[in-house]
Amino acid sequence: MTGSEESPSFRLAYVPGVTPAKWVKVWNERRPGVPLTLVQVEAADAPGVLRAGEADAGLVRLPVDRTYFSAIPLYTETSVVVVPKDHVITAVEEVTLADLADEVLFHPLDDLFDWDAPPGEPAFERPATTADAIELVAAGVGLLIVPQSLARLHHRRDVTYRPVADAPQSSVALSWPEDATTDLVEDFIGVVRGRTVNSTRGRTTANTPADRTPKRSGQGGSRQTPAAKARAKSAGGTARARTGGAKPAKRGKPRRRS
Repeated sequence: MTGSEESPSFRLAYVPGVTPAKWVKVWNERRPGVPLTLVQVEAADAPGVLRAGEADAGLVRLPVDRTYFSAIPLYTETSVVVVPKDHVITAVEEVTLADLADEVLFHPLDDLFDWDAPPGEPAFERPATTADAIELVAAGVGLLIVPQSLARLHHRRDVTYRPVADAPQSSVALSWPEDATTDLVEDFIGVVRGRTVNSTRGRTTANTPADRTPKRSGQGGSRQTPAAKARAKSAGGTARARTGGAKPAKRGKPRRRS
């Protein structure tokens, strides 16, 4: 290896609320010679990071520009409303948007939901970030609807959350520029899809006809398939039927005449 050559590496971007640890663990077990570097980005910045080549792939929130990016949806999150610990909503296990109609609901600038019309009463201002909005919730100023993972990420002792049955939901996907589908990207696709280490990753193997049975070591010819055995058996049965099914008589020794 010359001094100008670089060792292979894989850079994975991920957005707040996504926990890539389980996939990173599998990667490190399978590809110990290829370090995986995590790149944390804001959800709105993820497409730009991937376009600029600052990461090879990313765990992002949908939607993405499918004319440029490939994407594999991984899961969809439950949406929750974050409320102060002493709020009346804590008395129920689940709410609907109609239950929040009279509540002040924050709509931060980094909001992940594409609301046609944000529910609830509008707040006096739009917080810059979800973290800022949750601080205002803790102060008793209003409420906030977010994916459950963000509620957990910004957990505080003075707030809690409840599922919102009919709220929009956020989906997480593995995404990468379609024109940059490298072997390492294919390897990580295998990781998130749970493929085994010996998987061909969906690629066809050359020179392996589908209808040919490979030879076993130590055998001079191909193993006879069940279908071939059945045909041979059938042919034998037909031959016996033509002769009346009788077996040839055994010839005995000729008797001597007296």
